[in-house]
Amino acid sequence: MTATLVAQGLAGGYGHRTLFDGVDLTVSPGDVVGVVGANGAGKSTLLRILAGRDAPQAGTVSLAPADAFVGWLPQEHERVEGETVAAYIARRTGCAEATAEMDAAASDLGDPSIPGADDRYATALDRWLASGAADLDERLPIVLADLGLELDADGIHMTSLSGGQAARVGLAALLLSRFDIVLLDEPTNDLDLDGLERLEAFVRGLRGGVVLVSHDREFLARSVTRVLELDLAQNSHRIYGGGYDAYLEERATVRRHAREKYDEFAGKKADLVARARVQREWSSQGVRNAMKKNPDNDKIRRKAATESSEKQAQKVRQMESRIARLDEVDEPRKEWQLEFTIGAAPRSSSVVSTLNGAVVRQGEFTLGPVSLQINAGDRIGITGPNGAGKSTLLRTILGRQQPDDGTASIGSNVSIGEIDQARSLLVGSTPLADAFEALVPEMASGEVRTLLAKFGLKADHVLRPVGELSPGERTRAGLALLQARGVNVLVLDEPTNHLDLPAIEQLEQALESYDGTLLLVTHDRRMLDAVSTNRRWHVEGGRVTEA
Repeated sequence: MTATLVAQGLAGGYGHRTLFDGVDLTVSPGDVVGVVGANGAGKSTLLRILAGRDAPQAGTVSLAPADAFVGWLPQEHERVEGETVAAYIARRTGCAEATAEMDAAASDLGDPSIPGADDRYATALDRWLASGAADLDERLPIVLADLGLELDADGIHMTSLSGGQAARVGLAALLLSRFDIVLLDEPTNDLDLDGLERLEAFVRGLRGGVVLVSHDREFLARSVTRVLELDLAQNSHRIYGGGYDAYLEERATVRRHAREKYDEFAGKKADLVARARVQREWSSQGVRNAMKKNPDNDKIRRKAATESSEKQAQKVRQMESRIARLDEVDEPRKEWQLEFTIGAAPRSSSVVSTLNGAVVRQGEFTLGPVSLQINAGDRIGITGPNGAGKSTLLRTILGRQQPDDGTASIGSNVSIGEIDQARSLLVGSTPLADAFEALVPEMASGEVRTLLAKFGLKADHVLRPVGELSPGERTRAGLALLQARGVNVLVLDEPTNHLDLPAIEQLEQALESYDGTLLLVTHDRRMLDAVSTNRRWHVEGGRVTEA
């Protein structure tokens, strides 16, 4: 079924706060609309409204046809305890809900007292067939196997999977879905390069419309046909035609013109205000001079002075009128910026870490044997598919996991700063400010709050339990720790997950000015290009090769 989604005059937010308003958006078959903006601008809120999960503060969302099958796939951070892989996929594809609706409608058929049961069953059956539930059990193992997941979908729980496996199951759910319109919230998180390429091919191949939120710039560049920007700083929104790279160019032009327009207005107003001030001074000076020069109260001279003063006053009024007639131009507001630097520690020994024939065994998986040496100042980019052993390699390099065979040693004066993939340094029920102070005891409470505020974590964040913060907020708190502590070895494992686009760009800038040792694990293709490295490692199947 070809379907169209139309949003008119849409406003959304939470509580009494409005994040966006007046949004008009039409999503037709073949459209891929990328929604971008800083964290907190309302991107996920917009998707929830388009999906019909939340009511808008104003405006309407309509579908043509009205029974179009809309799929909303939020970025899930918590897995449901006891949910199997098969149940998860059935839920994410909408098949479970469609099956439940059909079963309920079928049970009503046997009760003659329920009016309209036949029509409801026919509608539910159509939805069930459209969802793909009829042959989901047959299609599911084929797609899982194609993604490299040979597992018992009915017997394995989602909570038992690694982060990479869970990301692949999420991708499988998307590939198995049969939505008329697809709403995707951060679908690229935790996907490796192969998964990203499959996701791109899936999105490009859809006949229906797509609205997606993503922080992966290369994915956006390869996928979207239009960009909707929610600009939190300017309290505005704008739709840009063309792809993501065209959006970047046009946005730069729009912002430059806005700044030029304001500067022209501000300059003209400042000039008129200065001239009016001079006119007022001349008028006042003229009256004072006239009084000094006419002590004898000469009526003719006093009249002439008065007329001159009135002329000056008239000029002042004309100037003020011109100022009032100026079309007011609001000054473009500055976006919040991370202003991120990485605290430096004294230089480490010349050799940071060495592995010699190191082998690490974890169940059926084996990493190694690996022999390598990391020297002070090395900047190493690390790539590889999910489950290849990248995180295990990092733990072994950093001395956090001893090899089963071979040796691993770490140099002297090594001060490590780390953002791990699970963001595990800041977890639990302790308020953020207290957890942060415990990790940096040399900082006073006021200094901690000031630093966290620079990372967008203000009064309503610092008193909340760390476990209640979003992944993006925990990532920013982890970056704040890197600034507070002195480090000479920086380890970043998928640092762009959950960061918004401005923060990613500012992180890249900070990495360029950092002169210590860097180990960067990322699937973000643009970050790999933007951050200078002198070595590249590829990890696959437990083996490490240097490019």
